[in-house]
Amino acid sequence: MLRAGFLLLAGLSLVLSSALAQTAPAPAPAPIPAVVRQLQAVRISETIKLDGLLDEPIWQQAPIATDFIQNRPNPGPHEKHPTEVRILYDDAAIYVGAIMHDVAQDSIFRELGERDNLPNTDFFGIFLDTYRDKINGYGFFVTTGGVQADARYSPASGEDFAWNAVWDSRTAIRGTDWIAEMRIPYSAIRFSTQAEQSWGLQFMRNRQSLRQGFFWSEVKPAVDGFVNQWGVLTGLRDIKPPLRLSLTPYISAYANHYPYKEQGTRNTSTSFNGGADVKWGINESFTLDATLVPDFGQVQSDNQVLNLSPFEVQFQENRQFFTEGTELFNKGNLFYSRRVGATPIGFGTAGDKLRAGGENEKGEYIPGEVLVSDPGVTRLLNATKISGRTSKGLGVGLFNALSNDVYAIARDSVDGKERRILTQPFSNYNIFVLDQSLKNNSYVSLINTNVTRMGSTYDANVTGGLFRFSNKKNSYAIDGRVVYSRRRGTQFGSEEAIGDQDGYKYQVGFGKISGAFTWGLNHGIESDHYNPNDLGILFGNNNISQNIYANYNIYKPFWKVNNLYNWFNFNHSLLYRPTRYQDVSIAGGTQTTFTKSFITTGFDVSIDPARNDFYEPRTEPLGEYYVRVPTRAGFSAFFSTDYRKKLAWDLSGGTRQYVKDERLERPRRTSYSLSFSPRYRVNNKLNFRYSIDWEQNQNQIGYVNGGLNSNEPLDRAIIRELGGIAELGLQPKNVLLGRRRVVTVSNVLSMGYTFTNRMSLTVRTRHYTSTVRYQDFAQLGPNGIENPVDYRRNRDNTFNAFNVDAVYAWWFAPGSQVSVVWKNAGSTFLEANEATPLYFDNLSNTINTPHNNNVSIKILYYLDYLTLRKLRS
Repeated sequence: MLRAGFLLLAGLSLVLSSALAQTAPAPAPAPIPAVVRQLQAVRISETIKLDGLLDEPIWQQAPIATDFIQNRPNPGPHEKHPTEVRILYDDAAIYVGAIMHDVAQDSIFRELGERDNLPNTDFFGIFLDTYRDKINGYGFFVTTGGVQADARYSPASGEDFAWNAVWDSRTAIRGTDWIAEMRIPYSAIRFSTQAEQSWGLQFMRNRQSLRQGFFWSEVKPAVDGFVNQWGVLTGLRDIKPPLRLSLTPYISAYANHYPYKEQGTRNTSTSFNGGADVKWGINESFTLDATLVPDFGQVQSDNQVLNLSPFEVQFQENRQFFTEGTELFNKGNLFYSRRVGATPIGFGTAGDKLRAGGENEKGEYIPGEVLVSDPGVTRLLNATKISGRTSKGLGVGLFNALSNDVYAIARDSVDGKERRILTQPFSNYNIFVLDQSLKNNSYVSLINTNVTRMGSTYDANVTGGLFRFSNKKNSYAIDGRVVYSRRRGTQFGSEEAIGDQDGYKYQVGFGKISGAFTWGLNHGIESDHYNPNDLGILFGNNNISQNIYANYNIYKPFWKVNNLYNWFNFNHSLLYRPTRYQDVSIAGGTQTTFTKSFITTGFDVSIDPARNDFYEPRTEPLGEYYVRVPTRAGFSAFFSTDYRKKLAWDLSGGTRQYVKDERLERPRRTSYSLSFSPRYRVNNKLNFRYSIDWEQNQNQIGYVNGGLNSNEPLDRAIIRELGGIAELGLQPKNVLLGRRRVVTVSNVLSMGYTFTNRMSLTVRTRHYTSTVRYQDFAQLGPNGIENPVDYRRNRDNTFNAFNVDAVYAWWFAPGSQVSVVWKNAGSTFLEANEATPLYFDNLSNTINTPHNNNVSIKILYYLDYLTLRKLRS
């Protein structure tokens, strides 16, 4: 069973030993170490006024960081128009003064945007690695228009702009120069208590007129890693981490309208909420973040889709508390934050517990209970994060959240009495992480996730270990993970024991990680009972996978292009239990950017031999039933124009062509997709973006969603024909597949108007429609055998979704905001003869369907203890 894994592990060990032997130092003179750039900070006692002028005399006494080195569009050249940066510090903050020289004012681009958005503009950034572990860091950016952005850098999250800090900046344009002045308080970062410190330091300048990016300490794209290529900030003495304590209370008000048009039901409802976010620096390394009675009603609407796959849809996390500072908790991809406050585990089951109607002793019919409400969201009581990293490079993270009971409401049709039906018990969600940074861009990590539910249901626990070890030259690395999942208890609302009680997953890989040519090997297993879904997300377990990849990149300009990126992938997978072939995939592609026009283009090609899809039939256990997918070839390409121009656009398209399935007399499968996304910048404040995505799958073979219903006369006949059990609620023994045509169209129109660098209005409108039309049906038997059946029920369907999200945001003070949001949402699911493939019919139907309208206002006010103490004194 594990034979394939042992064979690949043996091969990996041979390759590893060979590579290490090749990279072992030979008897030779020691190489001259690369010069690490350094800058000395200057301590000050005078007050610095943030005005973008740098006119205090002390600025002229500080050492200068200059002679930046270009990273894009091609690496290596030194800047022609110098950048000059100085750093000062006092007991409370560090101050950054940067002068960006240019050739003329019209060469300085200055489009405005929202916070954490760097549009068509010049910008300056400073990066700090306060513990010098060469893995984790902070980034602070300011544009010419004064718009701020900040990010965290880590192996788990890469460049994470969801992280936000409270700091201040000013910019100004003087002649052909633009100036940035920044004040970063120590409360925004974490560092040790050592008397004398040196931090990792990097500066970046973006010169948008030529789309040039420059770094002070050269960043070579052929070298793996980013933070490990920074310089050093010296001269920091006798600075102490401050008491980091802040409170951000909020109040919010909502007005919701939905035209129920039902007697006794109000169309309009209102609500008022209040709560707070708390940040407390436990010590110099660790911070506690807590949200009390959180309110996430203003987050952007999810992109609802018609899901025909056997797997759930993964939605983007838009709640700030779960996106900010979560790099430790995302280690190993074991945390899917949408599980916290998700749909109740008993959602949709309350209808099975209603008292049915029937006759009384007099023979009179007495109606039963009706379901009044069945909430689809779990309300959180609170959520808390404790995270940080010690001076020895040990990262520690602790996350905990509590959700309350959720009840559906049932009403008696006779006397009107209501009762509650539990659909989600009181639950505790917990994550614990240890992450030790090591030399040479390496680390080891331990992650544990746990879900505990009150009452007679089940609990879940997942524990994982991760590692990555690189050689001294940072040219080769081996990485891997081992994860164990454990579930105990009974199914919710049942005495039946929970399934998937014990499972495991492991993965190991080795490869060359630096240089123009990189490659790697990976092998992994997910057992048939591996299940991290209670606090994570899983798209199919029970598989053995192997992967080989290679990349060859040219970073220097040649011919008429700036660069050339090439990649190749080979994937192979088996079912784990029983061990059976699943699929093989071979793919490759290339991408380049032209030197003068800055047009970026590329294409991908793939060949997938015939594969067995064990998940599509929705049968357990896996192995006996599968859908045979014929050999296919795919091609896709994209084309992107220069974003500096007022009108720019992206275009992409692709096709997949399948070999004809000779087992049945039916047309071969085909698939086509096309995406077009133009953007128009009216001026530096107003812009429009539009995107249309179209996809058509012709003669797709798939499970008939919804299965068969024994209450339907046409379904009862086919259930008998398939040999199934014709009792309500039981699935047939064999699976019904349909040959179908699926057409999906998505339109998104966005408008952004930025009044100032702290005030903006955005409007996003989305219409999505997907239509499924069945041509014929077949019974799926064991071993992929399909037998045509005469099934007459119309299973065509169309799903439409329409959303408007309009957001006005005003950052009236550092960390403080007023936001006004209007959300409009509506959706329809049409079946049988109501389903239509005509796009404008669906658009009209969606617009004329009752919509939910929600208007809200929320006020956040940031209160910092240090600032309040100064005001009192």
